[in-house]
Amino acid sequence: MTTGTPPPTARRRSRARTFVPLAVAAWAVLEIWLLILVADVAGGLTVVILLAAGIVLGAAVIKSAGRRAFRNLTETLQRMPGQPGADGSSPATPESGRGNGFLMLGGLLIMIPGVISDVAGLLLLVPPVRTALSRYAERSLDRRMRTAAPGGFSDAFQQARIHRPDGKVVQGEVIRDDTPPDDRGPNDEPRPPLTP
Repeated sequence: MTTGTPPPTARRRSRARTFVPLAVAAWAVLEIWLLILVADVAGGLTVVILLAAGIVLGAAVIKSAGRRAFRNLTETLQRMPGQPGADGSSPATPESGRGNGFLMLGGLLIMIPGVISDVAGLLLLVPPVRTALSRYAERSLDRRMRTAAPGGFSDAFQQARIHRPDGKVVQGEVIRDDTPPDDRGPNDEPRPPLTP
């Protein structure tokens, strides 16, 4: 007996769910192999010192980037309209704040034990590389938000960014009059607006 509904199909496993674990495993094996090669050439003590130095340097980079991000956030909030000393213009993103996320990622990659992650982390510490990657990420995110289906997370983010760029909230009350004017009862008089 058929009901007219097609049988449920199994969801296809995405390529990312298949290849990301394989890529992480291959990366870990390669990192271990390279650390063994460096230990053979330079000695085990040198590798331990390099790993400890990587942890210290990575922590210092992350701490510095966090302080810079906090300082930029504080400056932006102080320039918001309504704050004392604000000029009323919309706050712009400072150029010194570009690439803080990539700077933190660079510090994290330096902290992870391994030669490849250290090289990638050191590359992210170079300002032109960080700037190029942040511009690429901005363009990619903007392109994806434009092509996203309506009703998703990116649509809500886009609406919030367009309709409330300064964060102001206007309180009000919506009055809907569904009844025709001749069917009004004694309790259907207009009400005063709500006050906070």
